[in-house]
Amino acid sequence: MKKERMDRLLTVVQALSESLEFDSFLQSIVDEACELISCESASILRYDSSTDTLTFIAAPPEQRDFLRGVMVPVEGSAAGWTFRHAEPLLMQTTVNDTRHYKEVDQLTGSHTHSLLAVPLLFRGGPLGVIEAINKKGDVDYTEEDLTILETLAAMASFALHEQDLQQQIEQAREKTSGLDSLKTDFIAITSHELRTPLGLILGHATFLRELVGAEYHEQLDLIIRNATRLKDIVENLASVDNYQSGAARVRQREVSMARLVQDVVESFHEEARRKGVDLRSKIGAGGLMVEGEAGKIEIALSHLVRNAVIFTDSGGHVLVTAEAVPGYVKVMVVDDGVGIPEKDLERIFDRFYQVESHLTRRHGGMGLGLSVAQAMIEMHSGRIWAESVEGGGSRFTILLPVNTSQASAAEKVFIT
Repeated sequence: MKKERMDRLLTVVQALSESLEFDSFLQSIVDEACELISCESASILRYDSSTDTLTFIAAPPEQRDFLRGVMVPVEGSAAGWTFRHAEPLLMQTTVNDTRHYKEVDQLTGSHTHSLLAVPLLFRGGPLGVIEAINKKGDVDYTEEDLTILETLAAMASFALHEQDLQQQIEQAREKTSGLDSLKTDFIAITSHELRTPLGLILGHATFLRELVGAEYHEQLDLIIRNATRLKDIVENLASVDNYQSGAARVRQREVSMARLVQDVVESFHEEARRKGVDLRSKIGAGGLMVEGEAGKIEIALSHLVRNAVIFTDSGGHVLVTAEAVPGYVKVMVVDDGVGIPEKDLERIFDRFYQVESHLTRRHGGMGLGLSVAQAMIEMHSGRIWAESVEGGGSRFTILLPVNTSQASAAEKVFIT
């Protein structure tokens, strides 16, 4: 290839690589093909599997309107032959060549007397064809012309593949958005519709327990216990959904984490005692004050302590600590229970995710507790994470900013 043509091709490739808009990119390739190969016109055709034809997606401006929507058959056309065989086609003359599709000439009012076609290939598969029509100067196409067109074809192929990926991403995004909307509507409707009947069931069951004889207490206790569990599930669903949709708000107040930790630990003492688990707290000096809503922080901590007690066998230990670190209060819930497998550790905060293990699945649940805890903490611009060894216990850490305006500095705090 002559040096000036090589330099020109490299300049074109560099310029085209900086173009971002799909249609203008392909049009530039067609324009450059005409200039570099010195042909009357050029075009790019894309294969349409739904019609088994090739359609024009780039052409000279004066022919664009005529060619828009024209379908070139795979059988009986030069472009179709090139696409089907996935190899270049050179026609120094179209006379008596049955592969020339004359209907395009009739539409544009032109006459094709020579043609060079190159397939648009990506990873070995054909996507379409680029054609150079009518070499100027009454001369034949050369090997240099073929090399230039193949280079431009490679760039067009990449652009087509990138557009396909973008369309797939957009379709997936739209589908996900639709599913998220349905999920949100379902959770909102379910939460609203279940709250009233659950409240009535709990109220009447509790009232009846005070009236009936002791022989019915076990049955009523079963109703109350399961209705309470269902109510907790509904509230957990609503809490996470409100956070993810942005509907949840935090009423900022001063919260004593020292007092809150003591209250939560005390609320689980009886449950831990019945199970034979030693539940204790260790709280640093001072009130350990943070800004936030005590009720929401308590929900998060309660889920962590409840899980620690549930997943620690009789004779085990659960320790809840709270201490001040620069700008933050750090709370840890540490147990020597069953632990979490390493493969599950990154997903335990996902909604509905449950660790698939004989050590944990027997305890039931819907996989909501940790996602609720994460939502409550992140609403306070805090962080929550877990460290665990299967069979060796777990440590959950909450980091809450003393002042929410300082929360952006959380990333600078070392996790220890």
